[in-house]
Amino acid sequence: MVRKLVEIALCIVCFILQITLFKALEIASVSPNLLIVLVAAIGFMKGPKEGMLIGFISGFFVDIYFSPVLGFYALVYMLMGLFNGLFKKEFFPDDIKLPMLMIALSDFLYNITIYVVMFLFRGDTNLGYYLINVILPEVVYTMIVAIVLYLIILKINQRLEINEKRSASKFG
Repeated sequence: MVRKLVEIALCIVCFILQITLFKALEIASVSPNLLIVLVAAIGFMKGPKEGMLIGFISGFFVDIYFSPVLGFYALVYMLMGLFNGLFKKEFFPDDIKLPMLMIALSDFLYNITIYVVMFLFRGDTNLGYYLINVILPEVVYTMIVAIVLYLIILKINQRLEINEKRSASKFG
C-alpha cells in the first residue's frame, strides 16, 4: 500500500514538474518528458503490471490536461510501462546503461506514435522535420534529465524494497 501511494505521489510530482518548471526550461520549444522516465523506470524495476499501472495513471494525467480524447495517452503510457516491464529480468541496480537505453527508446517510440496518430493521419507527412526538430531534441533532453531522475527513482525503489522486506519479516 505504501509503495502504491509513493508511486502515485511520484506521478503527481513528475507531472507537475513537467508542466511547470520544465516547461519554463524549454530549449527550442522542447522540454523533457519526466513521465516517460518514471513509467520506464518503474516498469523496468517492478515489472509489467506495475509499469502498466503507473503508465495508466501518468497517461491519464496527460489526457486530462492536454488531450481532447480521454484515454489515448493513458493507453500509450500503459503500453510503454508494459514494454519496459518485460525487461525486468534484465534489471540490475548498478547498471544504468540498459535503463537509459530503454528510456531513450521509450521516448522515441512515444514521439513516433504521437506523430503517426496526431499528424500523419491528418496528412502531415513531414516526418523528417518532426524527427529533427521535436523527436531527437526531446530524446536528448529527456536523457539528460533521466540520468538524475532515474537515480532518484532507483533510490526510492530501494528504500521501499527495504521497508517491504522489513514489514514482511515482522509479519512472516
